[in-house]
Amino acid sequence: MSHSYSLLRRAVQLTSLGAILVFSPLNAEPTPQGLDQKAKPVLPVEDIRTFVDIWDQIKNAYVEEVSDQKLMENAIRGMLSELDPHSSYLGPKDFEDLQINTTGEFGGLGIEVGAEDGFIKVVSPIDDTPAAKAGVLAGDLIIKLDGTSVKGLSLSEAVAKMRGKPGTSIKLSIMRENQPQPIELEVVRDVIQVKSVRSEMLEPKYGYVRISQFQVHTGEDLTKHLKKIKEVKDLRGIVLDLRNNPGGVLQAAVDVTDAFLDGGLIVYTKGRLESSQVEFEATAGDQANGLPLVVLVNSGSASASEIVAGALKDHERAVIVGSTTFGKGSVQTVIPLAKDKALKLTTARYYTPDGTSIQAQGIKPDIRIGLAKITEIANQGEYRESDLNGHLSNETQAIETAKENGKEAALSKTDYQLFEALNILKALSFAHRRNEDDSNTSDNKTKQPPSDKQSQPK
Repeated sequence: MSHSYSLLRRAVQLTSLGAILVFSPLNAEPTPQGLDQKAKPVLPVEDIRTFVDIWDQIKNAYVEEVSDQKLMENAIRGMLSELDPHSSYLGPKDFEDLQINTTGEFGGLGIEVGAEDGFIKVVSPIDDTPAAKAGVLAGDLIIKLDGTSVKGLSLSEAVAKMRGKPGTSIKLSIMRENQPQPIELEVVRDVIQVKSVRSEMLEPKYGYVRISQFQVHTGEDLTKHLKKIKEVKDLRGIVLDLRNNPGGVLQAAVDVTDAFLDGGLIVYTKGRLESSQVEFEATAGDQANGLPLVVLVNSGSASASEIVAGALKDHERAVIVGSTTFGKGSVQTVIPLAKDKALKLTTARYYTPDGTSIQAQGIKPDIRIGLAKITEIANQGEYRESDLNGHLSNETQAIETAKENGKEAALSKTDYQLFEALNILKALSFAHRRNEDDSNTSDNKTKQPPSDKQSQPK
């Protein structure tokens, strides 16, 4: 019998005795039936004895010798894995990877993954990474890595196999919805440098902001991009794209939401500990100046993305477009342990300002738009002046119209959801400007002209 096992056995014996002593009636005469029968030990003594017995059997009878450290680490991992999919033990390498992910640079394929039914489920591919370029989609189930089944592997073991030196390749066997046979994709590993925010103009007066994940500096980066977009003359609206955004840092989600609100509750959390009862409020100042806002989401939008979408929806600050989000409504606290190890533990649920729990149901869009591909039908029987032979051209608008029509047509074919989000934003912009005009007209009518008696007719 090993020395560590003897100590463990002794510790269990002492713990058992302590539990009995705690519940023994001190300074009192025992009842005729003995001790209080309702008193129960706090610790599951019999279960602990079972654990020690199993430990003993593994140490003595398992086909290969297993170290006490390995057994204890496996026991800890098993204890956490049965709580929920997001609680886990982080060894030195896992803890380092977590810290790297939140800062935006790490090695691998560029996918956010979780465990489902023994397989690896893709929560979302990260923009402009090897996985996204190879065609990996949110919702894919990875069943084999280089021809070896992932069944029996823990999530961290599978992730470790997917990581490697940049330039090396790995073959993913994927099961995809509505595909009867597995899909084989070869992905070349690379150093993943994630720019969490990027922006562009979809059309001259309509801005586009893409947030791929929430990192420590995402809020600051968004402020810079919004400042640049607002330099556009006669800006009429913004599309905020959160599709396939797996989440990230909670504070970053709060900062992003705050950028579009002028005050009010953003999100609140509830857990068993007092420290987990937290409310996050928006500060004064809408960085987008109240411009119409459309938020694009899909099933790959998770966690922090759902906080942003939920808050902007509850405050009626944005129209949410796309498909129902992933539904991860829990908060994980990373608790550092000794020697570069940590515990990632689910400590709270978060709720939108209206008190909606996102857990396992997600944020439902105001306007549902699924994935689609447009096939344009030529010659639909519509004729205009421009179709007549020899028509006069409009030289002042011809070039600009051609550019806009060309870009719009391309967008409709490559990203139908974004194409429709832009159309919705245009409608919101029209209504917004109409309301402003009506308001200005109403203000002018209420103003009385100044009195000038000398100008009155005699």
